[in-house]
Amino acid sequence: MTDRRARAEVTLRPAESADLDWLADLRAIVLRADLERLGRYDAVRVRQRLRDAYDPSVTRIVVVDGEDVGCIAVRREDDTHWIEHFYLARSHQGRGVGGRILSMVLQDDVLYRLNVLQGSAARRLYERHGFVVDREDEVDVFMSFDRTGRIEESGDR
Repeated sequence: MTDRRARAEVTLRPAESADLDWLADLRAIVLRADLERLGRYDAVRVRQRLRDAYDPSVTRIVVVDGEDVGCIAVRREDDTHWIEHFYLARSHQGRGVGGRILSMVLQDDVLYRLNVLQGSAARRLYERHGFVVDREDEVDVFMSFDRTGRIEESGDR
């Protein structure tokens, strides 16, 4: 029997243009249940949205024990870092991999922002790492994690 929570080697490698097709498929698989629940799943559109936004220069591939299993993008916009396209293969969810990746990524003293689909289990992961809800709509929850202290000082959220 294999312990699914056994410590695995988790690394990030730079993304390449050649990663696009499997990442688009991964996105469709990972988001399908949440998008269907929200009445928004479209097999073509879910893949095309990644194709339209894919930027290998800000994307890292999640590698677990030598196997490519996901991705995360961190896009800089002024003094904010946007966490985007954070997807892990279902076989690697619930094993601590997502938390380890966030710990690797959340290193700079900057303002991090992201959005997550309403009802997604990923929201709990982000909250465990210090993200708080800024606002919500019927589809998305917009969250931030301020490593600068600026938001608390100003009282803005």
